[in-house]
Amino acid sequence: MVQTLNTLIETPSQTSGPYVHIGCIPSFAGIEGIYPEDLGKSPIAHGAKGEIITISGSIFDGTGWTMRDAMFESWQADATGRFAGQEGADPQVSGFCRFAAGKDTGQFTLRTIKPGAVKMRGGSVMAPHISLWIVARGINIGLNTRIYFDDEDNSADPLLARIEQRQRVDTLIAKKVADGQYRFDVRLQGAGETVFLDL
Repeated sequence: MVQTLNTLIETPSQTSGPYVHIGCIPSFAGIEGIYPEDLGKSPIAHGAKGEIITISGSIFDGTGWTMRDAMFESWQADATGRFAGQEGADPQVSGFCRFAAGKDTGQFTLRTIKPGAVKMRGGSVMAPHISLWIVARGINIGLNTRIYFDDEDNSADPLLARIEQRQRVDTLIAKKVADGQYRFDVRLQGAGETVFLDL
């Protein structure tokens, strides 16, 4: 016999948070002892070459409410624009980090080195950037975006050049607020909606 639709409820497997934190960053969720430390705790190790920076921000839903259950993964190149595993890449830069928004404030912080410009096949160059993947309550298929920097030359970046609504490019630019400190907010909907990438 088929159930009527009004009796079906969402199961834990159909939602991201808080289950995503328990599985991916258990110590953040208050579960200690599963791993010596959570995978991707930092994208850099002691001795990483380059400028140490901190990027802070929040993620806002369509009503302007700060989401306090978001989890992020970031990927980036080292200070010379090389990714982990490439010849000449800094061995102290894995480039991968997994972190969460604060449970009380909704603010996230990423401490890393500022990436260099990435040379591509054919001679084009991607401006320094960090790729960002986001999941949270109601975001079951992760959202992909990028963080660029307002004190870098982004004019020739091939991805930014493809954004037809030019006023939206600014949603991908982290603002420098002090030496080595940047602000980057993510807006899921509405005015100032962040550009998300179909990857």
